[in-house]
Amino acid sequence: MHQDYLLRPDEPARLRERSTLPEEEGLRKREARAQAAKLQPRLNELQEMLYANRRHALLIILQGMDTSGKDGVIKHVVGAFNPQGCQVAGFKAPTSVELAHDYLWRVHQVAPPKGMVGIFNRSHYEDVLVVRVDNLAPPEVWGQRYDQINDFERLLAENGTIICKFYLHISREEQRKRLSERLADPTAHWKFNITDLDARDKWDDYMAAYEDALQRCNTPFAPWYIIPADKKWYRNLVISRILKERLEALQMGWPPLHESWRGITID
Repeated sequence: MHQDYLLRPDEPARLRERSTLPEEEGLRKREARAQAAKLQPRLNELQEMLYANRRHALLIILQGMDTSGKDGVIKHVVGAFNPQGCQVAGFKAPTSVELAHDYLWRVHQVAPPKGMVGIFNRSHYEDVLVVRVDNLAPPEVWGQRYDQINDFERLLAENGTIICKFYLHISREEQRKRLSERLADPTAHWKFNITDLDARDKWDDYMAAYEDALQRCNTPFAPWYIIPADKKWYRNLVISRILKERLEALQMGWPPLHESWRGITID
């Protein structure tokens, strides 16, 4: 079922036509949470094999509008992994040093090394999203970045990085509910930022920018998955299934004992 959320090569994103709700008939929250919990030990084992073999890296890219659940995925899905083998990076406004380099310079520095899982909470795609919507650079600048991003991701993939890109597809109405809940809950006030409302006012512009990014940077080595995100429990289940499938495709085993160490006895 989760293959339905894989954006096929040359397939238009058409976000307005895609449901933000679960599409598995009869699946309820309790069952979905139980299924996700059962996947966690296997995800943990696969991550440990990744760490032990150190032949590949896993890069998880999370994109979506505010409140779509990027932090929730890190907590509830990536939480299955051993923290020692993970690194999380977020990309805020670039510093003066970062601005003196090309826009991918800071991204490459935090790409995960072999054996590690890297999570990008937002990513280099901001340079064709917010930069475009907020007119931070002219079209002739951000317009050439799609091909540059593809080349960058190809470089990572050809050097052993498994790239999983998730667009968390949330409806405007669900975002309204979640932002309202943050305002009503004193323990969640710290999550609220008035700039979230600025982005919300530009919803249609962001949808257009996301559609271009999804379509123009969707490759066999770094495909996009468009995940229905109005129900947090379903979002987490689908992403857990996809990560399990992608890691199992590596057909990893446990590294054998070094030949010269065989037969050793411990006194």
